[in-house]
Amino acid sequence: MTTSIDRVVATPAALDFIGELRGRHGPLMFFQSGGCCDGSAPMCYAAGEFNLSETDVYLGNLDGAPFYIGLEQFGYWEHTQLIIDVVAGNGGMFSLDNGTGRRFLTRSRLFSDDEWARLHGTQP
Repeated sequence: MTTSIDRVVATPAALDFIGELRGRHGPLMFFQSGGCCDGSAPMCYAAGEFNLSETDVYLGNLDGAPFYIGLEQFGYWEHTQLIIDVVAGNGGMFSLDNGTGRRFLTRSRLFSDDEWARLHGTQP
């Protein structure tokens, strides 16, 4: 039996917050920032409000909201599962969590050798 390995997951608190933001803004999308202004923050946008490039990598969905990362950033994070959480604080200046008193935060864990092999269709 083969189970899929998720490259991105969300904590229950993050899923609740996603639901709240969806209720205010409609369908959502995420982009893992690796940039200068907002650091390495997961940025939340109304669906279609962020222009993706041909090199952006789709990692999966968080409660129906697609999650992307830039190719260069993916090179740094590809060995990890991104775990999206929510904490107190100010969100990124362009992210929908800004001004709510909470912000999304990326945590991560390294994939095990077995998970890494399954991600690439090889045996450990």
